[in-house]
Amino acid sequence: MPKLTKRVVDAADSRAKDYVIWDDELPGFGLRVFASGKRSYVIQYRLGKRSRRFTIGLHGVWTPERARQEAKVQLGRIAQGDDPAEEKQLDSKAITVKELCDLYVADLKAGLILGKGGRPKKASTILSDTGRIERHIIPLLGTHRVKDLVKADITKALKDIMAGKTRCSVKTRKLRGRAIVRGGAGTATRTIGLFGGILTYAVEAGIIDTNPAHGVRRPKDNVRARRLSEAEYRLLGEILTQAAENEKYELSVDIIRQLALTGCRRTEMVTLAWSEADTSASCLRLVDSKEGSSIRPIGLPVVEYLEASRRTRSGTYVFPGHGDDNAFGSLPNHWDQIFKATPLADITPHVLRHSFASIANDLGFTEVTIAALVGHSKGSVTSNYIHTLDTALIMAADTISGYIQGLLDGIEFKQTAYAVDRDSRRAALARFLQQAAATDAAGAANDEQRAAA
Repeated sequence: MPKLTKRVVDAADSRAKDYVIWDDELPGFGLRVFASGKRSYVIQYRLGKRSRRFTIGLHGVWTPERARQEAKVQLGRIAQGDDPAEEKQLDSKAITVKELCDLYVADLKAGLILGKGGRPKKASTILSDTGRIERHIIPLLGTHRVKDLVKADITKALKDIMAGKTRCSVKTRKLRGRAIVRGGAGTATRTIGLFGGILTYAVEAGIIDTNPAHGVRRPKDNVRARRLSEAEYRLLGEILTQAAENEKYELSVDIIRQLALTGCRRTEMVTLAWSEADTSASCLRLVDSKEGSSIRPIGLPVVEYLEASRRTRSGTYVFPGHGDDNAFGSLPNHWDQIFKATPLADITPHVLRHSFASIANDLGFTEVTIAALVGHSKGSVTSNYIHTLDTALIMAADTISGYIQGLLDGIEFKQTAYAVDRDSRRAALARFLQQAAATDAAGAANDEQRAAA
């Protein structure tokens, strides 16, 4: 057995079958000569009762001297109990980002990925998540092996989405439907946030040890600060009154008004069922909102609207659609048609929700009260067991919805900070005490009548 030198390696001829020339100085180090003429450096070693062969690399890429140095390194590792051949085999089977995303989406659709509040993600969230995976994550990172991902890879993907490199027009399953993928800072922030969650899923599954997305700096997502001024509320009332003259828009106008008076999310109002409208308790008992089940106080204007509508509408939904007991589905198209070419063409249903909360703040209500009115996350375990609303919340709902209805009807209020206005507070307190005194007097009279009997 000669020492493996460049001269020996170059002189090695190919044969009918592969063979190995072993080095006489470093036991286990050899040159494998293939029938095709290719040559590669290998090491042969034993772990326990198993004999393993590890390929260092092809001659030409590796010189005999460099291959000998690498062989010494690997044999040293083997002496410490490592198994480079096994590691290389596992490395070749390491899953890609696309394969990881496929696993994640399968669990997502099976309800095994928990979202807000520890609940399975909703269908709408699953749809948006899969869209971001298919249109941004896989095109940019799909071929990368998950175990090889580093922070720089994810940062580059973030910048590519921000720059619009994944911009495209995608045909959807709907007839003549298309999805316009634009990218941008907001999309990049939400997509990389989602990818961070997918990598956390990989950590929990034992695929990787740490999450390389941790610490990636993302641009701040767009804060939707648009709210209606009082003048815009009056303009909104005029637009809705004019739209209501067209019978086609009757239900859409009603929905928009109720969105403005309640601060509900669009889907919460569109899919509101009669079984969820508890007018006797002045609240909506939503079965499945973004926050799960939710109780929302509603003001008297909303209560009276629901009671009047109940007398003229049947079926499951407050706002019925076409077909067999469906919810109304034309609001998005009608919304665009109603507000097109008006000064309020830029508003969305969320603007009405944000404006409701802003009016509540203008009127002096606290953040805790406003959160209860619009159905933000519950703050305690105890709140899960509360099924009735205190009078203060109903009075707050009355005040805010009544004020907004007045604006929609064109009233110009001179005092907006009702809750801190002394005269208003004195008048409200006087009414309360007068009512309490009347109740006490009526109770005393009843007691006297029972005693006389």
